[in-house]
Amino acid sequence: MQSYLVANPKGGVGKSTLATNLAGMFAVAGENVMLGDIDRQQSSRDWLRLRPARLPRIYSWEIEDGKPARPPKDATRVVLDTPAGLHGKKLAHVLKVVQRVIVPLQPSIFDILATRHFLDALREEQELRKHHAFVAIVGMRVDAHTRAAAELDRFLSDVGFPVLTCLRDTQNYVQAAAHGMTLFDLAPSRVQKDLEQWESIRRWTET
Repeated sequence: MQSYLVANPKGGVGKSTLATNLAGMFAVAGENVMLGDIDRQQSSRDWLRLRPARLPRIYSWEIEDGKPARPPKDATRVVLDTPAGLHGKKLAHVLKVVQRVIVPLQPSIFDILATRHFLDALREEQELRKHHAFVAIVGMRVDAHTRAAAELDRFLSDVGFPVLTCLRDTQNYVQAAAHGMTLFDLAPSRVQKDLEQWESIRRWTET
């Protein structure tokens, strides 16, 4: 079983979008996928309730008392969505049950500053070193032709963690989510550009 934590202390950076689509990618590939949510808003769990039964199934990872439970042994991929403000003991706790950490980041100076501190915390986190979790970054809602995107590129060039990809700013994610779907449930011809951007994420999950 491979488990993934999608985390950033800054709210509104696209954690749930990234987590649900990551789970969708695994489900379409035939994996036994569980999606957990320790965010009080329960965005990912609410999204699962919208998911049509005809689509590849994504199971809910039940969370009790704000702490992630051990997923069933038959799960092959587990994705954990997290709340804003995750740090300290709560961060250390969830790091114990995952192998990989994906940090979504938007091209905003406020997001960059918050993420910089979070990445510093990950470097220093004893549990991260102990369990050898792999950390990677994904740019979210990036318009390559903007000054904000250029600022993001400068930050990512010296961040010290691998940058998997920068996902473009598109309504495809919003429209799919509204129906309990992911990019991977849509006609490939409709989302070809987006699927190409996800290819590097897919390769990273297979290494």
